Amino acid sequence: MSRHPVAVSAPGKVLLAGGYLVLDREYTGLVFGLDARIHVHVQRLPTFPGVDLSEVIVRSPQFRNAEWRYGYRETEDHRGIQITQLKGHSTSALSENKFVETALAYALSYISATSDIKIGSTVVTIVADTDYYSHPHSVNSTNPARFVDFNVPLSEAHKTGLGSSAALVTAFVAAVLTHYLDESQLELNSEGGRRRLHNLSQAAHCAAQGKVGSGFDVAAAVYGSCVYRRFSPSILEELGQVGSPEFTKRLTAVVEEPDTSTKWDMQIIKAAAKLPRGLRLVMCDVDCGSESVGMAKKVLAWRKENPDEATLLWATLQKGNEELGRELLRLAQGSTTDRQDYTNLSDTISTIRSLIREMSAKAEVPIEPKVQTELLDACCQVSGVVGGVVPGAGGFDAIVLLVENDALPTLQRLLDTYKTTNKDENGPGISRVRLLSVKQDFEGVKLENAKSFADWLR
Repeated sequence: MSRHPVAVSAPGKVLLAGGYLVLDREYTGLVFGLDARIHVHVQRLPTFPGVDLSEVIVRSPQFRNAEWRYGYRETEDHRGIQITQLKGHSTSALSENKFVETALAYALSYISATSDIKIGSTVVTIVADTDYYSHPHSVNSTNPARFVDFNVPLSEAHKTGLGSSAALVTAFVAAVLTHYLDESQLELNSEGGRRRLHNLSQAAHCAAQGKVGSGFDVAAAVYGSCVYRRFSPSILEELGQVGSPEFTKRLTAVVEEPDTSTKWDMQIIKAAAKLPRGLRLVMCDVDCGSESVGMAKKVLAWRKENPDEATLLWATLQKGNEELGRELLRLAQGSTTDRQDYTNLSDTISTIRSLIREMSAKAEVPIEPKVQTELLDACCQVSGVVGGVVPGAGGFDAIVLLVENDALPTLQRLLDTYKTTNKDENGPGISRVRLLSVKQDFEGVKLENAKSFADWLR
């Protein structure tokens, strides 16, 4: 077991193209990693000599009363590590944290099934980069620190839609594995190590969500920016829950892929996700948020009821998404000195947006709500803004723009005073827009300097 504290981070994501389509293996998504990261620090829990505890303390010190304490024990019949929240000691109104609890159970179950080490007690600290949450007014929005005290309970924090749950699960699992296992058992920077981390994180994230999702967000957290084709849901559908007989045997097979029957079939193509040097990906937080799960159910219900219409629209969208990826790749491989012509790129984004609005109307789901259309159109009038979309599942999360580097000051001036003229009948109006400091980052999960989190440890 590691004798020193370890820290691991995983990036957020933005699904620039492929919202909803990425749920189906027939289609792909173009996903960019972001430099906003979730960081997880793990160290041994100090105890008195002779005292042997079986406890994991998880803290999220940027939020009020965000501490969860868990007891753990190994079960019989290969059922895995049973995790029990110690409610007499946890804070946050004794609330559960499903993603943390599930990630811990899956990571410890895998460790116990594949090694002979003794699992010791630990303290886990989670710290999020500032842009994961809409800032309270007390935060300096013009020059925010990388980590801030949000000064609210976690349940009251407004997410900006950067994929915090996938980044959390991935960084959490990676940090726990790195803490307990040596490099001969898991080398995080190797292809094999990342593949096993991907498989285990996907399994834990799906279990925490209660459904087998597309997995693009976990793929981006592990590998960074990529073109992604989802795995077959059947890979995880028979895994079962921690505590079921033979669970760790099934989990180990899912993670380590010992034969063709357990082989994951996702496609992750990093070389196909590029941005030209003169463009920056930026995001604008509207501090509203959406329930993407409910929206996805409605879109899939429309698709099931209108298969011919949906198939034609999705095929056209896929073609546009592929053209977007090719154009970005072409521009990225072009001249780095001359100013490039982004006309075709802008036209491609506009076509994709029109198709998304068509799907939004047909499915009666606010994928690109009117207030977001108004905001996007206003931003695209700024010289140097090539185009933008409501990413992923859409709704009222942060929008994403592709912007020439020298256009940022003008864009900022627009957003400083921006307000919607009309409230959308399907959701809130926009009274404040914040240009996030986040930008594209092509790197996935990585080890961090554990000492850099000293101010957040106790």
